Amino acid sequence: MAAFWQQRGRRQENGGLGSVIDGLGSVFDVLLANARLVLGVSGAAVLAIATLAVKRLIDRATSPRDEGDPKAEQKSLEESWQDLALIKTTPKPPKKQRKEDLSEPLLSPARPPVPGEAPDPRDCSAPVGAPQVKSSPLRCLTLQEKLLSHSSQLAVPEIQVSLVPQLARSICTQLQNFLRSKCPELPFGRLFLSGALLDGLEVLAADHIHLMLPVVLDAGLWSLISGEDTVVRNPQYWMIKRIDLGYFPRGCSPWDRFIVGRYLSSNVLNETLHKLLVASINWPAIGGLLGCAIHPVVASRELKLEVKHDQVELSITLFPVVEMEDKVLLAVPPEGLVENLWLESFHRAEVSRVKELDAGDSGARQLCLRILNGVCRSQPSLHKLGGSPVTHVILHLSDTALDWAEESLADRFQQVLEELVASLEKGVLPSYFNPKINLFSGLLEEEIDEMGFVLYRAMSEPEVLL
Repeated sequence: MAAFWQQRGRRQENGGLGSVIDGLGSVFDVLLANARLVLGVSGAAVLAIATLAVKRLIDRATSPRDEGDPKAEQKSLEESWQDLALIKTTPKPPKKQRKEDLSEPLLSPARPPVPGEAPDPRDCSAPVGAPQVKSSPLRCLTLQEKLLSHSSQLAVPEIQVSLVPQLARSICTQLQNFLRSKCPELPFGRLFLSGALLDGLEVLAADHIHLMLPVVLDAGLWSLISGEDTVVRNPQYWMIKRIDLGYFPRGCSPWDRFIVGRYLSSNVLNETLHKLLVASINWPAIGGLLGCAIHPVVASRELKLEVKHDQVELSITLFPVVEMEDKVLLAVPPEGLVENLWLESFHRAEVSRVKELDAGDSGARQLCLRILNGVCRSQPSLHKLGGSPVTHVILHLSDTALDWAEESLADRFQQVLEELVASLEKGVLPSYFNPKINLFSGLLEEEIDEMGFVLYRAMSEPEVLL
């Protein structure tokens, strides 16, 4: 103890250098005490060796020299170089191991061979200089292979494909019976189902279906007026006008009760049916009979039913439909003050034309359409692009691109993306059946910009959409 205080006194006489050394010593002690926790065993050993060497250098630098020993200075230099060599030759700590590697022993004890047992290949070390067998890299899939693989993943469970039409037809029958008993004076036609699930196209999901309610009109009392000749200036909509009121006054047609300004109002008809669906039909009783729960959607502008079954959840949308002069018109008025407009539907013509083209050249248009609709369904920003817009682009492209074989699916897929981007840049997509109709007319500018941006990025790397 006396020697310690004597040595400390000498260090304090050297201009306070001793206090600095003591501080460094304390730091080293703390580092060494915690090194094992932080660095592990091997790291702590390395730090200890380096610290010891540095402390020895500092001690010799601050301790008084023996002036009587002429070899003291030479001895001090030799020890210093040895310590520096010790630091330089200190092995580097091993690389950080994975957690699962740390749980394995560093050296596995040798197990004596059992007679008759084949030796474990892991126990045989490869000879020095033996050639290393390189693992073959994974083969990169082409866009064609990725498209076909993605298409196979879009399959709907067979139980849903068979259950949904059966359940929808049962609801259709119940609704038909109710309308005949509740509104016998209205000549509704026979309800029928529509949608991709019933039209023969490969479906993406068996979770929605359309229920078409025909409105039978007397052709001698009604005529069609194109939307181009109205204030909306939109050829996609039509108005159904009551004619010959001088000879056939109001009341001659059972549909006169839905007239607004001499035009059959799609909005008034929808409101009447909405009240019937919500307030007049005993859906709990019908659902109990069919083994499901049926709820009309009260807040929706559409005539919609939500059906919950043990194996499927289904959305059914009811559309009053008028067929006149080779036109199929749906009671889907645009949002706004105009309530007498009927939307022209090309769905039946689209399905027929796509099937006809594929049958003529064994093409893959339906496959391409299915993949693109799946992309639009999975991408929230592309939801409004699925369905008719994609179908019309494929039909337009079929007039110029003649090779629609399955082997050319990747080329046609990329071409469809290019056509969509070009149409979005102009903000115009002409209908295949009526070039005057712009299928993008109902989209907001922000929606067009967002869809164009997503598809433009995908043109150079279409796989990002899959």
